[in-house]
Amino acid sequence: MGKINGCIKCLFIFFNVVFAILGGVLVFGAVQATPFSHQVAAVGGPSPAWSWVFALGVLILPVLGIVAACMEKELVFRIFAGFMVAGMIIMLIFGIVVAVSRNTLKDSLDSASADAAKPFMEDKEMKSILMRFEEGTQCCGVVSSSDWGDDISRSCECKMQRAGFRCKAKPAGARGPDQIYATSCSGALFEFFDLFFKIIMGICFTFAILALLALLMSVLMVQQIRKHDGGGSSMAMQSY
Repeated sequence: MGKINGCIKCLFIFFNVVFAILGGVLVFGAVQATPFSHQVAAVGGPSPAWSWVFALGVLILPVLGIVAACMEKELVFRIFAGFMVAGMIIMLIFGIVVAVSRNTLKDSLDSASADAAKPFMEDKEMKSILMRFEEGTQCCGVVSSSDWGDDISRSCECKMQRAGFRCKAKPAGARGPDQIYATSCSGALFEFFDLFFKIIMGICFTFAILALLALLMSVLMVQQIRKHDGGGSSMAMQSY
């Protein structure tokens, strides 16, 4: 008979397996999103290093939890519980960092600074994303059409003036369509990134709560191990 209640042990192992699989998916996602993450960091977003810390933590800690449950050793559970405390704190800090980064990005876009457009205009992939974004939301440039310099993108072309979408003539001396959208993409871009930031913050605080629950389960299983080991010692002394 094991030292830990079988139902609790199976439930604990099941959830740790699920989170280990999720951690593997997050590591793959972090690899794929690295180029995009660098561009987000350039405009005030969180550093890509944070996404790696988060993904590796979600992958490694459940594996440690599975090992602790299989071995039923108090020391291993104590180590796991310590990592849960650290993980909970890191998730809370990461959530706060994302919230601060969200406000930094908003200030950067609201200030109408040309620096906010540089990460988009200097990277081919980001420039391609911006062009598709302009066509879909009927806007031109991150801060203004001048972000394109003397060569206005065809994605800025305003073919028909409608309610909410104003057209204006292209800057004098610039190449490109004669009529372009008068509205910049800063507001729409922030709405896009704002959704991304809110999802990340929700994930961080959810994982902080889950780390707390894992910590409580670890404490419960440590108590069961102590009770089992204490009972065994007592019986051995009586038989002696």
